[in-house]
Amino acid sequence: MNVKELFDLSGKVALVTGGGRGIGQTIAEALLEAGAKVAITGRRPIYLDPTVAAFEEKGYDCFSVVADVSKAEDVEATVNAVLEKYGQIDILVNNAGQSWGQNAEEMPLAKWEQVLTTNLTGVFLMCQAVGKHMIERKEGRIINMASVAGLRAGATEGVKMLGYSTSKGGVITLTLALAREWGPKGIIVNAIAPGWFPTRMASGVIEAHRAEFEAQAALKRVGSLEELKGVALFLASPASSYITGQTIVVDGGSSL
Repeated sequence: MNVKELFDLSGKVALVTGGGRGIGQTIAEALLEAGAKVAITGRRPIYLDPTVAAFEEKGYDCFSVVADVSKAEDVEATVNAVLEKYGQIDILVNNAGQSWGQNAEEMPLAKWEQVLTTNLTGVFLMCQAVGKHMIERKEGRIINMASVAGLRAGATEGVKMLGYSTSKGGVITLTLALAREWGPKGIIVNAIAPGWFPTRMASGVIEAHRAEFEAQAALKRVGSLEELKGVALFLASPASSYITGQTIVVDGGSSL
């Protein structure tokens, strides 16, 4: 297999949660550019519809499903919709997520549960639903979006990330556990841990602490969304066929 074939996703079908904007949209675009058909999910059609339209205008095969990954019935409906349209799911990218910034001693239980349910339980539910299909086919790739926040205690003074950090640490451990359990069944499971990227959720924090974040990074800057395309394609493609249970950090060296 030559290098171009190693990164070719022709004939593959991917499902990307939270794919209407930000990191999810960028990863969906990367997989489409590599030849895959892609289904994206999100809670708001206002983000999904223009994204699908833009992809279709470029000639890509893509559609969307309105879904909340924290709800088991939405997850089941999403998987069924993708299987009905495309007949298979080769790649799952768990990207949907939420955050809530507040001091630990003041954080409402409802907000803690909201973040954990979306960021961790939602990943489990989607892995479980898609995993059953992949196990039947004896092959599949799962990419979980973690975060450097799951590897260390917070970002900088004044940035409150208790629930988010805890959930992303859980995603990393879930990735390890699923990789071990499902490896013998032909499923490869890895995670990506981004640092600071200009998403809708992170932009406000970045602008308030840009100087600190840039100083922390070995490359002395925050990331560009395009810089996540390569690692996502690598983990989705035959190029990473002997890599599982790993979390690849993409943070410009800020966690060093």
